[in-house]
Amino acid sequence: MSRRTLLAASSAVAGALGISHPAFAAEGSATQATSTTSTLHLAPARQQLAALRSGQITSRALLDQLLAHHAQVNPGLNAVATLDADAARAAADKADQYLARTGRTLGPLHGLPMTVKDALETKGMRTTCGSTDLTGHIPDKDADVVALLRAAGAVIIGKTNVPAMCQDIQTSNAIFGRTKNPFAADRTAGGSSGGPAAAVAAGLTSLEVGSDLAGSLRLPAAYCGVYALRTSRGTAPIVPTRGHIPRPPGWLTSSDMLSLGPIARTPADLDVLLDVLAAPAPADAVAWQINLPAPTKTCLSQYRIGIWADDAYCHVDADVRGLLTEVARAVRAAGSCVDDTTKPVDFAASDKLFQRLMYATSAASASDAAFASEVQAANALADDDPSGLYLKSRTMRHRDWARADEDRQKLRASWASYFGTHDILITPAAPTAAVLDQTSIPVPQRYITVDGEKRSYYDQTAWINLAGPVGLPSLVVPAGQTADGLPLAIQIIGPHLTDRTLISVAQLLARVLPTAPKAPALAG
Repeated sequence: MSRRTLLAASSAVAGALGISHPAFAAEGSATQATSTTSTLHLAPARQQLAALRSGQITSRALLDQLLAHHAQVNPGLNAVATLDADAARAAADKADQYLARTGRTLGPLHGLPMTVKDALETKGMRTTCGSTDLTGHIPDKDADVVALLRAAGAVIIGKTNVPAMCQDIQTSNAIFGRTKNPFAADRTAGGSSGGPAAAVAAGLTSLEVGSDLAGSLRLPAAYCGVYALRTSRGTAPIVPTRGHIPRPPGWLTSSDMLSLGPIARTPADLDVLLDVLAAPAPADAVAWQINLPAPTKTCLSQYRIGIWADDAYCHVDADVRGLLTEVARAVRAAGSCVDDTTKPVDFAASDKLFQRLMYATSAASASDAAFASEVQAANALADDDPSGLYLKSRTMRHRDWARADEDRQKLRASWASYFGTHDILITPAAPTAAVLDQTSIPVPQRYITVDGEKRSYYDQTAWINLAGPVGLPSLVVPAGQTADGLPLAIQIIGPHLTDRTLISVAQLLARVLPTAPKAPALAG
């Protein structure tokens, strides 16, 4: 189809919808049309999708804007590791042609250009998970979640950077190098979804899909000043996980604590993507669907809000304490019933159980020889040796895992009891704003500093790992900033399957909390 035919058809579709097509704007309104579309690539996804549906802009034009932005921003940020512009242009053209020919969209994400995390397999597009062993890996099948995106009409333009095999909480690897924080080049973007969060923050995509086992989705969101939702996970996840690496390519299973979820610059955009992602695995789709309940409350005054502002197990710094104080003041002023004394679980016990379960599931893909060595080393340690938590957990017998799983169910029951009298819980997202990047420092020597005190490198994820072992939905909300202009954030945790309620609460909180900064790249 020629460009002239495509424009004429698009104009006809737009006319039928009662909307003027920018390509046929009167001469006197040409400037106005340009001003409303020239920066559309930096707009929220909802606005982009409305413009695509109405014919205000074509998918190809939006893609070209975005690719120009990539050329300007990504070289200094290194958030997008692999870009397939040719395939994206072909997909965008196909979306435009379909709309012009039928007057219908391909789906709820019709023609929307977006990136996906390099841990998710993409058919025909290199997927490395940052590992040199997978440098040339080009999958012949999409991860289930990528298939959902394509079926919804999304245009996949590339892959965002991750640490090697997603095994760090900052983002750097030997293939693509380091992803920088979009607010300060010397700070980490977090990990393992550092590339996705930085890309959303910098306007390289309006939506992303991240993965989260040990805070990998929400820590980068907190550090990069964007929203992210770790979706609910019970016996099965509400977002299918097949095709996620680091389980090796071809595996059908994933960690029993892994959850995938959306990243966006607005809560409303999280909801757009959640609509697409929340689905049973393909094998189950013939029999059942996932219908997440809508929120039942419309204003903050109707919510019973718990606030867990600090804890001796993982103290937060002065900036974060100040933010939580402001949060408490704001929700009280909005009329909410606030409880800032009751805690749902014992922090230390929850964190230890989480670590045991995480280390146990991580052993699944170890080679036989490596695992045999670990078993031998673990057997040489006393059962009560505090240094043996990692090895003892990696090599635990199934009986021990079953008992740890029983402890997990009891922990879930404690949370359920708490949510019998509270609607949501607000906590810090991390002890501090984005910490200095430590790529050049060996992991055992890394640390963070909290109010002048050296602390464990892994304390960065302690707060967000509260939700991990019990599969509760958890949403990171950017709010306020440090004196240096780094974004701060809070976490909202809710009962199982209240994902939509958390998004609604995030929208309500955005009206009363300090405004989070925007990354310089969003200036256009």
